[in-house]
Amino acid sequence: MELNDTYSWLWGVFALLFAAIEGAALKNKNPGDTLSEHVWKWMGIKQPDGTPKPSGYIWRRGALGVFLAWLVAHFFGAI
Repeated sequence: MELNDTYSWLWGVFALLFAAIEGAALKNKNPGDTLSEHVWKWMGIKQPDGTPKPSGYIWRRGALGVFLAWLVAHFFGAI
């Protein structure tokens, strides 16, 4: 398989942007700025005491589970 150079560069830029955004979020240590904190909020994980879970969180968790299962299978060549 041969890779498309344009997309290789774009994926590299994406990785650098992600590293810059996540790095800045980790450095300033403000609550609610990292990707994992956003995912926890969207999926209704680690809710503060008394805070209701977001509506539809079960569907979001299911969709995330299906996506991650597909992604692992895809990376290992099953799909």
